[in-house]
Amino acid sequence: MAKAWTRWQDWAEVVIGVLVLLSPLVVETTTGAMWTMIVLGALIAIDGLASLAMPGMVYGEWFQMVLGALLFISPWVMGYSDLMAASWISWIGGVLTVAAGAMAVPLANAAHGGRVAGTA
Repeated sequence: MAKAWTRWQDWAEVVIGVLVLLSPLVVETTTGAMWTMIVLGALIAIDGLASLAMPGMVYGEWFQMVLGALLFISPWVMGYSDLMAASWISWIGGVLTVAAGAMAVPLANAAHGGRVAGTA
């Protein structure tokens, strides 16, 4: 069983979420962009904390990847792709969130009682 509060992928998710959440303080945004980044950043950070506390919660990793994808497409959907700093934060944060979630899925499966892919 995996120990809670030890998986680096979940810590990365928390840090990414907090950085996205706080980024409207330092980059130019519109009202829609600001709230999109605040809400998605907060949800990513909260999901990371939940995954840290409960390492066997596999659906949390899938939810993390969905949030990362939403963050990635948000500049186009919410109409702030012309704000380069906010857009790049969303694009990079989204890709990193999806990547961290994808790397954590096998570990969450193992903590849940399954086996890690490629092990006997």
